[in-house]
Amino acid sequence: MAKSALLKSSIAKKYWMALTGLFLCLFLVGHLAGNLQLLMPDSRLQFNQYALFMTSNPIVKILSYVTYISILFHAIDGIILTVQNKKARPIGYAKSDAGANSSLPSRSMAVLGTLILVFIATHMVNFWARMHFDEKMPLMTHVIEVSPGVKNVFYVGKNDGQYYQVDQVLKEGESVENNPQKQLIIKNKTELYNAQVNVKIADLYKDLHLITIDFFKDKKYGLYFTLFYVFSMLVLGFHLWHGFQSAFQSLGLNSPKWTPTIKFVSKAFAVIVPLLFAIIPLYIHFSK
Repeated sequence: MAKSALLKSSIAKKYWMALTGLFLCLFLVGHLAGNLQLLMPDSRLQFNQYALFMTSNPIVKILSYVTYISILFHAIDGIILTVQNKKARPIGYAKSDAGANSSLPSRSMAVLGTLILVFIATHMVNFWARMHFDEKMPLMTHVIEVSPGVKNVFYVGKNDGQYYQVDQVLKEGESVENNPQKQLIIKNKTELYNAQVNVKIADLYKDLHLITIDFFKDKKYGLYFTLFYVFSMLVLGFHLWHGFQSAFQSLGLNSPKWTPTIKFVSKAFAVIVPLLFAIIPLYIHFSK
């Protein structure tokens, strides 16, 4: 029986691959549902509320850690299975027609998975890391016409109807003594305080919507970022084309009755989900 640092048998590894793969498919659906808000007009507040929920809700946080672990184990398990399969057949057949026995996606799962892993790492650096660790992460603002022809910029508080004029907030290096007209100060990235009495008065939104739009609309690199994301979704589609259906097969859930349905749902999922993901950066980059 084959052994590894993770699991003791190839059968157990295949079960683990299937279960983590199906869980990640559920994650894709949830992530897509949130990201589709970027296609909606005037969705800035809703998208930032979604981003806040995904990064602060305790249950979602637990599911996020489960997702990160699943990605790592799915990738490592896939590498181990690929290596074991190659070792099981160190010498190829004298004559082989791989295309007649398996599809291109099924023969390329390791390569496709590696490309997806690179994409995930890039994606997390561009958005997840900025959302959590960037000291210069922008806060959500809203322009309001306070009187005919006069518009001011306001920070948006997490409670409905909370707006705080940006030019009333102390900037880094400024003090209340030298700027008596400014009564507010931001601490801990998103907390708004009364600067004179040091009392917290509101929590503000990090503007993930803004950095997402700016990322794909960047004048110099926006088109390259967009094409990279579209290519990555094409790779994801090929990976899912075989992987989704294969997961059910690995779990022994295939039968003459259910296999046709599983195949249809698998193919539909492999096309629709990556396609919708790919539409988002394309829409953002090419829209006015």
